[in-house]
Amino acid sequence: MTTYAALLRGINVGGKKKVPMGELREVLEGLGYEDVRTYLQSGNAVFGGGDADPAALAARIERAIEERFGFPVACLVVDGARLRAVQEGCPYPADELEGKQLHATFLSEQPDDGRFARIDREAFLPEEFTVGERVVYLYAPEGLGRSKLAEALFRPAVFKGIDTTTRNWNTVVKLVEMTR
Repeated sequence: MTTYAALLRGINVGGKKKVPMGELREVLEGLGYEDVRTYLQSGNAVFGGGDADPAALAARIERAIEERFGFPVACLVVDGARLRAVQEGCPYPADELEGKQLHATFLSEQPDDGRFARIDREAFLPEEFTVGERVVYLYAPEGLGRSKLAEALFRPAVFKGIDTTTRNWNTVVKLVEMTR
């Protein structure tokens, strides 16, 4: 059985799109998934299921959430192997950084390099980003909330047509542990 992580985007922020984690677990269990667990209140769920296409799983979960809660929620599903690959492929010294300084933005598909051509990387130093396999790693020494590079990087035009969701490095590490 493959273990997956469902990464929900934009829930439980500022009192909007409230999805209690207990109810999210019920939704996933109602879809027949096993060993359902959640992490934090920001929409991280781990579950077991048969081998399936992550995009199809995400679409199924999105439909079930909208039926249950009455609003759409974007969801990316990644399997444990992909999470481990993201962790192992990190180009920054993750062990030396605070979790708030390093982020992984998961992408539904691989962007072409041209999407980043207008971002003047030198202008944002010491902040940096690196594009990996369907992930963007962001090093922001002062955290994501103060990051000017994050503002430039996550403009809608940069990732137009690609679903994205960002997690701090502590969450990435925890999800790797949970999907082992």
